[in-house]
Amino acid sequence: MNIRGRNKVTPEFNMASMTDIVFLLLIFFMIASTLVTTNAIDIILPKASGKTENKKSTAVSINKDLNYYIDQKRVGESVLESELVSIMANQESPTIVLRAEKSVPVENVVKVMDIANRNKFKVILAVQPN
Repeated sequence: MNIRGRNKVTPEFNMASMTDIVFLLLIFFMIASTLVTTNAIDIILPKASGKTENKKSTAVSINKDLNYYIDQKRVGESVLESELVSIMANQESPTIVLRAEKSVPVENVVKVMDIANRNKFKVILAVQPN
């Protein structure tokens, strides 16, 4: 009498499902990492301890050639105040993140801070963490 079980379990491990999971994770992280790009001009910020945190704000950038940018849009120095006032008119608590390259003279940074002070805008000076 030959009694044997018909269902045999093979001790092999199938890697196909594991590779599918790895590829799905790879695709997810590739898509997620492209959504995290910052919306700013590429400038070298001065170093300081602390960090810039604000959810709803407008970025004003000054590069080493003394060009002014409002959220990546180049703006002349003479129309900077009028552009900022028109952008900040409908915001509840208007906030400017000032991103000045470290080689920019202080008088140009103070000019933007003075515009913000006259119009009662809050100013946050962006720096690169240590």
